[in-house]
Amino acid sequence: MAGNHPHPHGPDRHAPLATGAPDGHDGHEDPAGHGSHHEHPHPHAHGRGGWRARVWHRVGHVVVPHSHETVDKVDAAMETSREGMRTLWLSLGVLGLTCAVQAVIVVVSGSVALLGDTLHNGADALTAVPLGIAFVLGRRAANRRYTYGYGRAEDLAGIAIVLTIAVSSLLAAYEAVDRLLHPREVTHLWAVALAAVAGFVGNEWVARYRIRTGRRIGSAALVADGLHARTDGFTSLAVLLGAGGAALGWRLADPLIGLLITAAILMVLRDAAREVYRRLMDSVDPALLDTAECTLRAVDGVRGIGQVRMRWIGHSLRAEAEIVVDSTLTVVQAHALAVAAEHALIHAVPRLTAATVHTDHTAAAGTDPHAALAHHSAA
Repeated sequence: MAGNHPHPHGPDRHAPLATGAPDGHDGHEDPAGHGSHHEHPHPHAHGRGGWRARVWHRVGHVVVPHSHETVDKVDAAMETSREGMRTLWLSLGVLGLTCAVQAVIVVVSGSVALLGDTLHNGADALTAVPLGIAFVLGRRAANRRYTYGYGRAEDLAGIAIVLTIAVSSLLAAYEAVDRLLHPREVTHLWAVALAAVAGFVGNEWVARYRIRTGRRIGSAALVADGLHARTDGFTSLAVLLGAGGAALGWRLADPLIGLLITAAILMVLRDAAREVYRRLMDSVDPALLDTAECTLRAVDGVRGIGQVRMRWIGHSLRAEAEIVVDSTLTVVQAHALAVAAEHALIHAVPRLTAATVHTDHTAAAGTDPHAALAHHSAA
Protein backbone atom coordinates (compact mmCIF):
# COMPACT_ATOMS: atom_id res chain seq x y z
CA MET A 1 0.00 0.00 0.00
CA ALA A 2 1.11 3.55 -0.54
CA GLY A 3 2.42 4.79 2.74
CA ASN A 4 3.26 8.44 2.13
CA HIS A 5 2.96 10.88 -0.75
CA PRO A 6 4.41 14.26 0.18
CA HIS A 7 1.84 16.52 1.76
CA PRO A 8 -1.42 15.10 0.31
CA HIS A 9 -3.38 15.50 3.51
CA GLY A 10 -2.33 18.91 4.65
CA PRO A 11 0.30 20.09 7.10
CA ASP A 12 -1.28 18.52 10.18
CA ARG A 13 -0.65 14.98 8.91
CA HIS A 14 3.05 15.71 8.38
CA ALA A 15 3.77 17.95 11.33
CA PRO A 16 7.11 16.25 12.13
CA LEU A 17 8.48 17.48 8.79
CA ALA A 18 8.14 21.08 9.94
CA THR A 19 10.98 20.77 12.41
CA GLY A 20 14.54 21.78 11.70
CA ALA A 21 16.01 24.41 9.43
CA PRO A 22 14.14 25.89 6.47
CA ASP A 23 15.83 23.50 4.07
CA GLY A 24 14.80 20.50 6.10
CA HIS A 25 18.19 19.86 7.72
CA ASP A 26 19.23 20.52 11.24
CA GLY A 27 20.54 23.93 10.33
CA HIS A 28 23.87 23.74 12.15
CA GLU A 29 26.39 25.86 10.31
CA ASP A 30 29.98 26.59 11.06
CA PRO A 31 30.23 30.37 11.39
CA ALA A 32 33.66 30.19 9.84
CA GLY A 33 31.96 29.24 6.61
CA HIS A 34 32.85 25.55 6.40
CA GLY A 35 29.25 24.38 6.61
CA SER A 36 27.71 21.51 8.48
CA HIS A 37 28.11 17.83 7.79
CA HIS A 38 25.16 18.17 5.42
CA GLU A 39 26.89 20.55 3.10
CA HIS A 40 29.15 19.74 0.16
CA PRO A 41 32.41 21.31 1.26
CA HIS A 42 35.08 22.60 -1.05
CA PRO A 43 36.51 19.42 -2.58
CA HIS A 44 40.14 20.35 -2.05
CA ALA A 45 41.99 20.71 1.19
CA HIS A 46 42.97 24.17 2.35
CA GLY A 47 44.89 23.15 5.42
CA ARG A 48 48.04 24.69 6.81
CA GLY A 49 50.82 23.16 4.79
CA GLY A 50 53.13 26.15 4.59
CA TRP A 51 53.33 28.81 1.92
CA ARG A 52 54.81 26.37 -0.61
CA ALA A 53 51.82 24.05 -0.24
CA ARG A 54 49.38 26.94 -0.59
CA VAL A 55 51.11 28.23 -3.73
CA TRP A 56 51.23 24.76 -5.24
CA HIS A 57 47.54 24.26 -4.44
CA ARG A 58 46.61 27.48 -6.23
CA VAL A 59 48.77 26.57 -9.23
CA GLY A 60 46.96 23.25 -9.31
CA HIS A 61 43.64 25.10 -9.57
CA VAL A 62 44.92 26.98 -12.62
CA VAL A 63 45.99 23.77 -14.34
CA VAL A 64 42.94 21.76 -13.24
CA PRO A 65 40.01 24.14 -12.74
CA HIS A 66 37.53 23.71 -9.92
CA SER A 67 34.06 22.22 -10.09
CA HIS A 68 31.48 24.23 -11.98
CA GLU A 69 28.46 22.26 -10.84
CA THR A 70 25.60 24.61 -10.11
CA VAL A 71 24.65 22.52 -7.12
CA ASP A 72 27.97 23.48 -5.53
CA LYS A 73 27.34 27.19 -6.06
CA VAL A 74 24.45 27.49 -3.61
CA ASP A 75 23.52 26.21 -0.19
CA ALA A 76 20.67 26.85 2.21
CA ALA A 77 22.40 29.78 3.89
CA MET A 78 22.91 31.58 0.58
CA GLU A 79 19.50 30.71 -0.82
CA THR A 80 17.65 32.08 2.21
CA SER A 81 19.87 35.15 2.59
CA ARG A 82 19.20 38.25 0.54
CA GLU A 83 22.73 39.40 1.36
CA GLY A 84 24.20 36.17 0.03
CA MET A 85 22.40 36.42 -3.30
CA ARG A 86 23.25 40.12 -3.59
CA THR A 87 26.90 39.23 -3.07
CA LEU A 88 26.72 36.57 -5.77
CA TRP A 89 25.22 38.85 -8.41
CA LEU A 90 27.34 41.89 -7.51
CA SER A 91 30.52 39.83 -7.77
CA LEU A 92 29.40 38.47 -11.13
CA GLY A 93 28.83 42.06 -12.26
CA VAL A 94 32.39 42.95 -11.26
CA LEU A 95 33.73 40.00 -13.25
CA GLY A 96 31.62 41.07 -16.21
CA LEU A 97 33.06 44.60 -16.02
CA THR A 98 36.58 43.13 -15.82
CA CYS A 99 35.89 41.09 -18.96
CA ALA A 100 34.63 44.20 -20.77
CA VAL A 101 37.80 46.16 -19.92
CA GLN A 102 39.98 43.27 -21.04
CA ALA A 103 38.01 42.91 -24.30
CA VAL A 104 38.69 46.55 -25.21
CA ILE A 105 42.43 46.07 -24.71
CA VAL A 106 42.33 42.83 -26.72
CA VAL A 107 41.00 44.79 -29.70
CA VAL A 108 43.67 47.48 -29.30
CA SER A 109 46.67 45.20 -28.64
CA GLY A 110 45.86 42.01 -30.53
CA SER A 111 47.04 39.83 -27.63
CA VAL A 112 45.66 36.31 -27.94
CA ALA A 113 46.78 35.48 -24.39
CA LEU A 114 44.61 38.31 -23.09
CA LEU A 115 41.79 37.16 -25.38
CA GLY A 116 42.00 33.71 -23.81
CA ASP A 117 41.91 35.15 -20.29
CA THR A 118 38.93 37.32 -21.19
CA LEU A 119 37.07 34.29 -22.52
CA HIS A 120 38.11 32.26 -19.46
CA ASN A 121 36.71 34.84 -17.05
CA GLY A 122 33.56 35.08 -19.17
CA ALA A 123 33.14 31.30 -19.20
CA ASP A 124 33.44 31.19 -15.42
CA ALA A 125 30.81 33.90 -15.06
CA LEU A 126 28.48 32.23 -17.56
CA THR A 127 28.32 29.01 -15.55
CA ALA A 128 26.34 30.93 -12.89
CA VAL A 129 23.62 31.94 -15.36
CA PRO A 130 21.66 28.66 -14.96
CA LEU A 131 21.62 29.32 -11.22
CA GLY A 132 20.05 32.75 -11.77
CA ILE A 133 17.46 31.34 -14.16
CA ALA A 134 16.62 28.60 -11.68
CA PHE A 135 16.05 31.13 -8.88
CA VAL A 136 13.83 33.31 -11.08
CA LEU A 137 11.73 30.49 -12.51
CA GLY A 138 11.91 28.44 -9.34
CA ARG A 139 9.67 30.95 -7.62
CA ARG A 140 6.84 29.97 -9.94
CA ALA A 141 4.49 27.49 -8.33
CA ALA A 142 3.98 24.02 -9.75
CA ASN A 143 0.79 23.61 -11.74
CA ARG A 144 -1.18 20.85 -13.44
CA ARG A 145 1.07 20.91 -16.51
CA TYR A 146 4.42 21.35 -14.71
CA THR A 147 3.64 19.28 -11.64
CA TYR A 148 7.23 19.35 -10.34
CA GLY A 149 7.69 23.07 -10.92
CA TYR A 150 10.23 24.76 -13.18
CA GLY A 151 13.55 23.58 -11.75
CA ARG A 152 14.45 21.84 -15.03
CA ALA A 153 14.90 25.26 -16.64
CA GLU A 154 18.33 25.24 -15.02
CA ASP A 155 19.31 22.23 -17.16
CA LEU A 156 18.02 23.84 -20.37
CA ALA A 157 20.02 26.97 -19.62
CA GLY A 158 23.02 24.75 -18.92
CA ILE A 159 22.90 23.40 -22.48
CA ALA A 160 23.04 26.93 -23.87
CA ILE A 161 25.96 27.78 -21.60
CA VAL A 162 27.91 24.68 -22.68
CA LEU A 163 27.45 25.65 -26.33
CA THR A 164 28.61 29.20 -25.59
CA ILE A 165 31.73 28.00 -23.77
CA ALA A 166 32.46 25.58 -26.63
CA VAL A 167 32.36 28.44 -29.13
CA SER A 168 34.62 30.58 -26.92
CA SER A 169 37.17 27.75 -26.60
CA LEU A 170 37.22 27.24 -30.37
CA LEU A 171 37.74 30.96 -30.90
CA ALA A 172 40.59 31.11 -28.38
CA ALA A 173 42.25 28.03 -29.87
CA TYR A 174 41.93 29.29 -33.44
CA GLU A 175 43.43 32.67 -32.62
CA ALA A 176 46.33 31.13 -30.68
CA VAL A 177 47.18 28.61 -33.42
CA ASP A 178 46.85 31.27 -36.12
CA ARG A 179 49.26 33.49 -34.20
CA LEU A 180 51.73 30.61 -33.85
CA LEU A 181 51.62 30.02 -37.61
CA HIS A 182 51.65 33.71 -38.49
CA PRO A 183 53.55 35.55 -35.72
CA ARG A 184 52.70 39.22 -35.30
CA GLU A 185 53.82 41.92 -32.94
CA VAL A 186 51.67 42.55 -29.89
CA THR A 187 51.23 46.28 -29.44
CA HIS A 188 50.43 48.34 -26.35
CA LEU A 189 52.18 45.86 -24.07
CA TRP A 190 51.73 48.20 -21.12
CA ALA A 191 47.96 48.04 -21.65
CA VAL A 192 48.07 44.23 -21.86
CA ALA A 193 50.00 44.12 -18.58
CA LEU A 194 47.48 46.46 -16.94
CA ALA A 195 44.59 44.32 -18.23
CA ALA A 196 46.24 41.23 -16.75
CA VAL A 197 46.57 42.99 -13.41
CA ALA A 198 42.95 44.16 -13.71
CA GLY A 199 41.87 40.55 -14.18
CA PHE A 200 43.78 39.53 -11.08
CA VAL A 201 42.47 42.45 -9.03
CA GLY A 202 38.87 41.81 -10.16
CA ASN A 203 39.04 38.15 -9.18
CA GLU A 204 40.73 38.98 -5.87
CA TRP A 205 38.10 41.58 -5.00
CA VAL A 206 35.37 39.08 -5.77
CA ALA A 207 37.19 36.46 -3.69
CA ARG A 208 37.47 38.70 -0.63
CA TYR A 209 33.86 39.88 -0.92
CA ARG A 210 32.42 36.36 -1.29
CA ILE A 211 34.56 34.90 1.49
CA ARG A 212 33.74 37.73 3.90
CA THR A 213 29.99 37.52 3.24
CA GLY A 214 30.01 33.72 3.24
CA ARG A 215 31.61 33.56 6.65
CA ARG A 216 29.23 36.17 8.00
CA ILE A 217 26.05 34.35 6.86
CA GLY A 218 27.48 30.83 7.30
CA SER A 219 27.48 29.87 3.61
CA ALA A 220 30.10 27.22 2.82
CA ALA A 221 29.26 27.42 -0.91
CA LEU A 222 29.90 31.17 -1.05
CA VAL A 223 33.22 30.79 0.77
CA ALA A 224 34.28 28.02 -1.62
CA ASP A 225 33.29 30.13 -4.63
CA GLY A 226 35.41 32.96 -3.24
CA LEU A 227 38.41 30.65 -2.93
CA HIS A 228 37.84 29.58 -6.53
CA ALA A 229 37.79 33.19 -7.71
CA ARG A 230 41.09 33.78 -5.91
CA THR A 231 42.79 30.94 -7.79
CA ASP A 232 41.29 32.11 -11.09
CA GLY A 233 43.16 35.37 -10.61
CA PHE A 234 46.43 33.51 -11.15
CA THR A 235 45.30 32.65 -14.68
CA SER A 236 45.07 36.38 -15.37
CA LEU A 237 48.61 36.87 -14.05
CA ALA A 238 49.81 34.31 -16.61
CA VAL A 239 49.08 36.94 -19.27
CA LEU A 240 51.90 38.98 -17.76
CA LEU A 241 54.32 36.23 -18.78
CA GLY A 242 53.17 36.57 -22.36
CA ALA A 243 53.53 40.34 -22.25
CA GLY A 244 56.98 40.03 -20.67
CA GLY A 245 58.12 37.56 -23.31
CA ALA A 246 56.84 39.80 -26.09
CA ALA A 247 58.64 42.77 -24.55
CA LEU A 248 61.88 40.75 -24.71
CA GLY A 249 61.28 40.01 -28.40
CA TRP A 250 59.92 36.46 -28.06
CA ARG A 251 56.93 36.52 -30.39
CA LEU A 252 55.72 33.03 -29.47
CA ALA A 253 55.25 33.91 -25.80
CA ASP A 254 51.82 35.48 -26.33
CA PRO A 255 50.25 32.63 -28.40
CA LEU A 256 51.76 29.96 -26.14
CA ILE A 257 50.17 31.56 -23.09
CA GLY A 258 46.98 31.83 -25.16
CA LEU A 259 47.05 28.06 -25.76
CA LEU A 260 47.62 27.45 -22.04
CA ILE A 261 44.56 29.51 -21.14
CA THR A 262 42.59 27.80 -23.92
CA ALA A 263 43.35 24.51 -22.16
CA ALA A 264 41.87 26.00 -18.98
CA ILE A 265 38.69 26.96 -20.89
CA LEU A 266 38.45 23.41 -22.25
CA MET A 267 38.60 22.09 -18.69
CA VAL A 268 35.73 24.41 -17.77
CA LEU A 269 33.85 23.12 -20.82
CA ARG A 270 34.49 19.51 -19.85
CA ASP A 271 33.18 20.02 -16.32
CA ALA A 272 30.12 21.98 -17.46
CA ALA A 273 29.22 19.50 -20.21
CA ARG A 274 29.62 16.54 -17.87
CA GLU A 275 27.37 18.17 -15.28
CA VAL A 276 24.66 19.02 -17.83
CA TYR A 277 24.77 15.48 -19.24
CA ARG A 278 24.46 13.95 -15.78
CA ARG A 279 21.54 16.19 -14.88
CA LEU A 280 19.68 15.37 -18.09
CA MET A 281 20.22 11.66 -17.38
CA ASP A 282 18.99 12.02 -13.77
CA SER A 283 22.39 11.09 -12.35
CA VAL A 284 23.03 11.36 -8.62
CA ASP A 285 26.03 10.65 -6.44
CA PRO A 286 25.82 6.97 -5.35
CA ALA A 287 26.97 8.08 -1.89
CA LEU A 288 23.62 9.86 -1.49
CA LEU A 289 21.81 6.56 -2.10
CA ASP A 290 24.06 4.85 0.44
CA THR A 291 23.16 7.53 2.98
CA ALA A 292 19.46 7.19 2.23
CA GLU A 293 19.48 3.40 2.51
CA CYS A 294 21.37 3.44 5.81
CA THR A 295 18.99 6.09 7.14
CA LEU A 296 15.89 4.10 6.20
CA ARG A 297 17.24 0.91 7.78
CA ALA A 298 17.84 2.82 11.02
CA VAL A 299 14.21 4.01 11.31
CA ASP A 300 12.49 2.17 14.16
CA GLY A 301 9.86 -0.15 12.71
CA VAL A 302 11.34 -0.56 9.24
CA ARG A 303 11.89 -4.28 8.59
CA GLY A 304 13.62 -3.86 5.25
CA ILE A 305 13.98 -1.58 2.25
CA GLY A 306 13.35 -1.92 -1.45
CA GLN A 307 14.35 0.36 -4.29
CA VAL A 308 15.51 3.90 -3.57
CA ARG A 309 15.58 6.49 -6.36
CA MET A 310 16.61 10.13 -6.49
CA ARG A 311 16.67 12.87 -9.07
CA TRP A 312 17.68 16.51 -9.21
CA ILE A 313 15.06 19.13 -10.02
CA GLY A 314 17.00 22.35 -10.26
CA HIS A 315 19.33 22.38 -7.26
CA SER A 316 16.99 20.34 -5.05
CA LEU A 317 16.61 16.58 -4.71
CA ARG A 318 13.45 14.49 -4.68
CA ALA A 319 13.37 10.83 -3.73
CA GLU A 320 11.22 7.72 -4.01
CA ALA A 321 11.76 4.90 -1.55
CA GLU A 322 10.23 1.56 -0.64
CA ILE A 323 10.19 0.25 2.92
CA VAL A 324 8.92 -3.01 4.41
CA VAL A 325 6.84 -2.81 7.61
CA ASP A 326 5.16 -5.31 9.88
CA SER A 327 1.96 -6.70 8.34
CA THR A 328 0.11 -6.30 11.65
CA LEU A 329 0.30 -2.49 11.54
CA THR A 330 -2.85 -0.49 10.91
CA VAL A 331 -3.05 1.90 7.97
CA VAL A 332 -2.56 4.82 10.33
CA GLN A 333 0.49 3.24 11.94
CA ALA A 334 2.05 2.38 8.56
CA HIS A 335 1.45 5.91 7.35
CA ALA A 336 3.08 7.34 10.48
CA LEU A 337 6.10 5.12 9.88
CA ALA A 338 6.33 6.34 6.27
CA VAL A 339 6.26 9.94 7.51
CA ALA A 340 9.01 9.16 10.01
CA ALA A 341 11.08 7.63 7.19
CA GLU A 342 10.64 10.71 5.01
CA HIS A 343 11.51 12.96 7.94
CA ALA A 344 14.72 11.00 8.57
CA LEU A 345 15.67 11.19 4.88
CA ILE A 346 15.20 14.96 4.72
CA HIS A 347 17.52 15.37 7.69
CA ALA A 348 20.15 12.95 6.41
CA VAL A 349 20.39 13.69 2.69
CA PRO A 350 21.71 17.13 1.67
CA ARG A 351 19.32 19.22 -0.47
CA LEU A 352 16.52 16.66 -0.29
CA THR A 353 13.21 18.54 -0.21
CA ALA A 354 10.67 15.69 -0.33
CA ALA A 355 10.40 11.93 -0.59
CA THR A 356 7.57 9.64 -1.61
CA VAL A 357 7.75 6.59 0.67
CA HIS A 358 5.90 3.42 -0.36
CA THR A 359 5.19 0.87 2.35
CA ASP A 360 5.21 -2.89 1.69
CA HIS A 361 4.22 -5.36 4.38
CA THR A 362 6.00 -8.52 5.42
CA ALA A 363 4.52 -11.46 3.55
CA ALA A 364 4.51 -15.21 3.96
CA ALA A 365 7.10 -17.18 2.04
CA GLY A 366 6.11 -17.76 -1.59
CA THR A 367 3.69 -14.83 -1.78
CA ASP A 368 4.23 -11.59 -3.67
CA PRO A 369 2.22 -8.49 -2.66
CA HIS A 370 2.88 -7.05 -6.13
CA ALA A 371 1.92 -10.08 -8.18
CA ALA A 372 -0.83 -8.13 -9.97
CA LEU A 373 1.82 -5.79 -11.39
CA ALA A 374 4.22 -8.49 -12.56
CA HIS A 375 3.04 -8.47 -16.20
CA HIS A 376 3.69 -4.70 -16.36
CA SER A 377 7.35 -5.04 -15.37
CA ALA A 378 10.00 -4.54 -18.02
CA ALA A 379 11.51 -7.78 -19.33
